[in-house]
Amino acid sequence: MNLDEYEKEQMRAIDEWKQEKPSAVKTALARVMFPISLIIQAVVPSSAIRGAISGASAAAEWLVDEADVIRKGGVAAIDELRTKDLPLSDKLANDVHNWAVGIASVEGIGTGVWGIYGLALDIPFIFALALRTIHKIGLCYGFRCKDEEGQRFVLALLSAACPNTPGEKADAVKILRTIDVMIARKTLKTVAEKAAQRQLAKEAVMIRIKNLGRQLGMNISERKVLQAIPAIGAVVGALVNGWFINDVGWAARRAFQERWLIGNNKIQV
Repeated sequence: MNLDEYEKEQMRAIDEWKQEKPSAVKTALARVMFPISLIIQAVVPSSAIRGAISGASAAAEWLVDEADVIRKGGVAAIDELRTKDLPLSDKLANDVHNWAVGIASVEGIGTGVWGIYGLALDIPFIFALALRTIHKIGLCYGFRCKDEEGQRFVLALLSAACPNTPGEKADAVKILRTIDVMIARKTLKTVAEKAAQRQLAKEAVMIRIKNLGRQLGMNISERKVLQAIPAIGAVVGALVNGWFINDVGWAARRAFQERWLIGNNKIQV
């Protein structure tokens, strides 16, 4: 509905991202390195991942610099970006995305030189950076994620960014759209809105912190297998951290692009 050529191009990119499956490289690496990844999962268990996510969430919100986005966006308040201009928001998000990938790569070098022992510092940092990246990219499109709906959206985004199977990606994308529809339909009758909220609560069960911890634990361990080798850990750490944050950044950009289009009545829901 009322899409210009740029917006049509972005919609095609959003649809492609939704249909994207785990890469052949990741699938092959998971198969070859599975025995070693089990060792890493023992060193960094799902419970540690859950703790890292919980602790990183609060830190990420605190570290997001709204003033920076307002200044670069040329607006008086973040909310103005919800309706201002999609190319502008995309440019702001691209800057945030590239900065985060660079920081992740540098940090990966620092912790990678310590091999498997560096993971104790690396994992909490990379999750804090991932969540900060999601929050700040959201600001680029005029959206804050501090309320309950926003927190669910962030967790679903993290799940969609790092799936181990196509099913995990599909479940996360479904939850993202459910939240988008709820936000877009704030004028629903009370009964219908409560029904939508119940549906959201049902869907949200799929991305409980416990399940997300296990999913991300597998994903991270598969990516960081070679980082456990001290001799090459620094190089691998830089590549893997950059790869992880790049995936998170693209997931955030596509999801918030879609929300922006829905909010501006460009997409019928």
